[in-house]
Amino acid sequence: MESESGSESGNGGFQDGTRAGEGAGADSGSGEGAGPGSEGDGPGDPERVVLAEDRRWVHDLWAAFFCSLSLIVLLHLVDLAAGTVEAGRSMLWAGLAVTLFVVLFPPRVTAGRHWLSVRGLLGERRVSTDLLTQVSRRDGIAQRIVLKDVRGRRVEVDPTTLAANPLLWHELDRGARVAGERGLLRTGSPVLRTLRERIESDTARAVFEASDLV
Repeated sequence: MESESGSESGNGGFQDGTRAGEGAGADSGSGEGAGPGSEGDGPGDPERVVLAEDRRWVHDLWAAFFCSLSLIVLLHLVDLAAGTVEAGRSMLWAGLAVTLFVVLFPPRVTAGRHWLSVRGLLGERRVSTDLLTQVSRRDGIAQRIVLKDVRGRRVEVDPTTLAANPLLWHELDRGARVAGERGLLRTGSPVLRTLRERIESDTARAVFEASDLV
């Protein structure tokens, strides 16, 4: 009897310990799920994973820098030739160079699954492409494609950037198709269709040229 009671006591202690260990493991697992590695905050979060970006951005950034640098050097050379080099004029030329750099600074366009982001000097703007409600084209000296989503967020993208980066266009087009299927995108289909035809035509021409067919 004593051995049986001891066995039962030992089994009960083992079961209690096992349950406690399972509870601790569950608590630990739930803690890991709520930590930085969980979906929504970690590198696997689809809202953060970049699938496409503007391949010309670095080149355009250096071009803006060299244009600004060339301006300040040229103005100082003019002052040096005229004998009018002064600290005040140098500060003025530096201000002009900085202003030119700000004007020429290229926005960085990136995209992921169902989102597109445009980052400039003043911050980042992002829209959910699968929740787009409006796509329009703003004409003028510099044409822009304007995107708006259901959250009221808005971005402007240079159509030449999309044309030069088929992966960016692919992510935008995929999200816009989902928005259209959901009945959210009610204005802008002709704009997207025109842009799609232009990009497909440019891509086909590039393939032909690479194949020496044109």
